[in-house]
Amino acid sequence: MTWDITGMAAVANIGTAPEEIFAALCAGKESRAPLKAFDPTKYRAAYAYEIDDRPKAGVDLPGRATRWLTTVVRQAAADAGLGEDLVQVPVLVGTTMREQRSLELWWRDSAQVAVDDLHFGTALKAEFGACTTYTFANACSASLYALGMATDMIDLGLADTVIVAGTDAATESGFGTLDRVQNDLPDALRPFDATHKGMLMGEGAAAVVVQRTGTGTAPVRARVRGVSMNCDGHHATAPDPEGITRAVRDAYARAEVRAADIDLVMLHGSGTPLNDVTESRVLRHVFAGAGSGPRMTAIKAMTGHTLGGSGLLSLMMAVLAMENGTIPPILGLADPIPEAAGLCLVQGRPTTADLRLAQVDAFGFGGINAVAIVEATR
Repeated sequence: MTWDITGMAAVANIGTAPEEIFAALCAGKESRAPLKAFDPTKYRAAYAYEIDDRPKAGVDLPGRATRWLTTVVRQAAADAGLGEDLVQVPVLVGTTMREQRSLELWWRDSAQVAVDDLHFGTALKAEFGACTTYTFANACSASLYALGMATDMIDLGLADTVIVAGTDAATESGFGTLDRVQNDLPDALRPFDATHKGMLMGEGAAAVVVQRTGTGTAPVRARVRGVSMNCDGHHATAPDPEGITRAVRDAYARAEVRAADIDLVMLHGSGTPLNDVTESRVLRHVFAGAGSGPRMTAIKAMTGHTLGGSGLLSLMMAVLAMENGTIPPILGLADPIPEAAGLCLVQGRPTTADLRLAQVDAFGFGGINAVAIVEATR
């Protein structure tokens, strides 16, 4: 069984629409910037991948994650020809921090924050009349978890159309935690490069409209073939190769594909040594004997780690890569780690290829893993 993707929208530090973000990825320009949201003198890390919509450096606003969420939901719905009346359309939101930044501003700066406004469902109902909304706080895999739940809802006859979204704004508590626990000081997020030292936060939101096959009125951008989810509970932060391998193989089984069928892998690529090494080893094992293997890229080198929405943002970039026959490179990848030897990592410049099937990886803290398989329609 497959499910149609008929609408897409996204906002990140490098663009306000999926096509704009994809073009920036292909251009491969450095996008990190000096930290603006918080006092940089308190932290070792001096850079982030923030959306530049604050009044000025050091002055933050509550509700940014919610505003991006309503923006991308509106745009994705319009792209799918749904309009803004979503009373009958479930909206599933993946996130890591929810509106935690708003709470920080309430506590520190006495910002006016209503309790009800900490729930994304409040804004979704006010803006679109959405009556059925769910929030999944599943760390870095949250939006792909929401995607899997959406396909289940359609299969069970609960809806013909579901909007899946993800959103996160950088929080000072999250930034500070990363600053303390990462042994080395990352000045940029450099997945799979020998110089990688850890992750840096990004910001953004993404949304897709998923519909029962053949029921939509808008052109089908791509089809979801299968979504796998598991929680291996191996360790609070260290990824488990066995848990990730199970997620990848289960995604193939659900999509009824083989490793040799995959043309493109959108890597989780968080830039942390443990994740990069584990993901590399798992994929080398999975694609052993699958010929030259698929092309692989990672977008967090330009967007930063956008947390809950990162999986969905990677999925949209996979859709655009398949539409354009072009794969953006991994920014800053000059000396791949030894564990990635033999993997077809795209580096230096975009590469062209005939792409039919893409795998999207998202692996979160606590062993929360998700893998999606998407298929081109052209």
